[in-house]
Amino acid sequence: MKTNLKQTIIACAVVQAFSGVAYAQQTSGQAVPEVVVTGTKQAGGIAAVGGFGTTAVVDTPASITTIDSSRMQDLSIRTTTEAAKYDASISDAYNAVGYAEQFSIRGFALNNDTSYRKDGIAIPNDTQIPLENKERIEILKGLSGLQAGVSAPGGIINYVTKRPTDKPLRSATVEYSERGTVYGAVDLGGRFEDRRFGYRVNAAAASLHPYVRGANGEREFVSGAFDWQISPDALLQLDFDYQHKAQLTQPGFQLIRGEVLPTGVSGKMFLNDQPWAKPVDTKSTNLGLRFEYKLAPDWVATVNANKHWFKRDDFTAFPYGCSNEGAGFYPGYCTNGDYDVYDYRSIGERKTPWGAQAMVQGKFATGDISHALTVGTSYNERHNAFGDYIYDFVGSSNIWNNRIVPPVGPDRVTGPVFERLTDKESSLFAQDIVKLAPQTTLHAGVRYVNFKRDQFVDPATPHEKSDDSFLLPNVALVYAFTPQWNVYGALSHGVEPGGFAPMQTTNELQGLGPNRSHQVEFGVKGNVNAALQLSAALFQIRRGLEYTNAANTFVRNGQETHRGLELAAQGKPAANLEYSVSLTALNTKQEGTGDPTIDGKRVTDVPNFKSIAMLAYSVPQVPGLKIDGTWQYASRKAFDVTNTVFVPSYSVFGVGGAYALKAGANNVVVRARVDNLFDKFYWRDVTPALGGYLYPGAPRTFRVSAQLDF
Repeated sequence: MKTNLKQTIIACAVVQAFSGVAYAQQTSGQAVPEVVVTGTKQAGGIAAVGGFGTTAVVDTPASITTIDSSRMQDLSIRTTTEAAKYDASISDAYNAVGYAEQFSIRGFALNNDTSYRKDGIAIPNDTQIPLENKERIEILKGLSGLQAGVSAPGGIINYVTKRPTDKPLRSATVEYSERGTVYGAVDLGGRFEDRRFGYRVNAAAASLHPYVRGANGEREFVSGAFDWQISPDALLQLDFDYQHKAQLTQPGFQLIRGEVLPTGVSGKMFLNDQPWAKPVDTKSTNLGLRFEYKLAPDWVATVNANKHWFKRDDFTAFPYGCSNEGAGFYPGYCTNGDYDVYDYRSIGERKTPWGAQAMVQGKFATGDISHALTVGTSYNERHNAFGDYIYDFVGSSNIWNNRIVPPVGPDRVTGPVFERLTDKESSLFAQDIVKLAPQTTLHAGVRYVNFKRDQFVDPATPHEKSDDSFLLPNVALVYAFTPQWNVYGALSHGVEPGGFAPMQTTNELQGLGPNRSHQVEFGVKGNVNAALQLSAALFQIRRGLEYTNAANTFVRNGQETHRGLELAAQGKPAANLEYSVSLTALNTKQEGTGDPTIDGKRVTDVPNFKSIAMLAYSVPQVPGLKIDGTWQYASRKAFDVTNTVFVPSYSVFGVGGAYALKAGANNVVVRARVDNLFDKFYWRDVTPALGGYLYPGAPRTFRVSAQLDF
């Protein structure tokens, strides 16, 4: 059934897209639509993630990036991994092909349960989050205690759902990429005969053949969003989505003898290449509800909620350590590239979180001082269930010459699945945006959070409970020294759930207590003219340092400090020329642990400098043709907390193009893109988890697509 659905969606997209292309070739003399190719829009755009309610990014005292759906199409963005390439503050964080997409912001890894949001409500990030039904991605960089409550200090990523359109929308896209990945998607929107009711339907499917040879899979997705304008003052919105994805995942590489980087490897190599290997199979569903009521001309009440269901069967032929040389290396590979293979299985993992938020927003004045007030409450529950995993040694293979090893017997299954973790988070929050003078605005807010956790530790200690409360203040002052330029200073507090001890540590899978963080930030945002839109932020963030110590125990000890500068600029210096630049400079330091091998050292997997630049050119001699080039650079990164190994810096280049045609009354856009143009090998992602792993960057890859709006 799911295979038929996948084939049907791809076939429909192919027929619609290429029938439009064929017709466009016959009518190419007609006027063509403009093709917009640009990077992230830092100084412009709107976002809900920076406060409460949709706000112009330029007016928020925070560093925010928004990427809307049209820009995703322009840049052929299908995943958050591809979107993150255009912001230098975001990096991969144990982001394995075929597994969950995981990121860090400002050098802090995001929390999979609390840092990813759908319409403001936390959802787990344990599989690829679909973008087909997302109107935009909003990225708040830095502490989000006031805005989101419990979340990692790096920031949050909020996915805003597409809503029904007032005019009929019909769009189909088909794409061919990598080693034969075929992707198709349709987007349908409009209003029913009774125009109080609207709809938006998205569907997508893909046959996955990524650049990692053998990490194949499939994906199917469908969603619907509906609204009912009950009265001029009342709006009810409902949305749902379902995704199934099954794909063989790529494990990371380890150091040779635990000391040096492996050589002669490629991003195409597949360390999970065993005939008995199974795909990681995930199913995820969201059901969202939102009600908005206009209480008075300047007062609005909103209630929104989301329920999420997630299930995963996790399988990997896992490479870890070396038992074929001397006393062995754990972690690490043998000198000749041999490594131990473990049959890893965790079947029936479940997450069933839900969350709700209610708030009232309004404007009023006290004398000459105006106020924009928000008060609200929120509640979130997270329920995580899994069984005792299987992790059995089955033989050895080699990174350069794969060897087939037998699997664990079929009688070995995951232990009984039951709820291991329950989090309950309740909040009260208030924020007042006070216009003190025509040029001066004060943003002051606070969130009270109560965070309860019930965690299974072991049969002897079946439940470990905690109950913690926090006040998370946030205050910022914004000064508009011209109508187009704002400067701001902000102080904020945050809290996140403690990290979980990795596998094979002495306290594996046990979570630490909540971790406080503090941030100070100064920034400037503004528009010179069409040629320059600029934002810059200078910040410092501190939190408790979590790491696996020399006794192989995961601990919180000392603190880590991240000091950084972010700069983003974009503009259109000429009618046919556009550019965007994103730069991040980070100084990170571990301190206060009492361990001289750690104190004063850099935080792992964080480059000191990262930059992204894009240039796009509309070819005047060929109406409808636009070409672009991108450059990404990252400086070297520490592999481990003691900084004994670094992965080198890298630069990668990409080129793309789009050609717009007119097919009668329909618009057709054909796009092509080549990433890593010069086929550069580099280590894009390292992690100290599980003894330390490295992931190569993608080799040269390409994609070509056709989009028909009909």
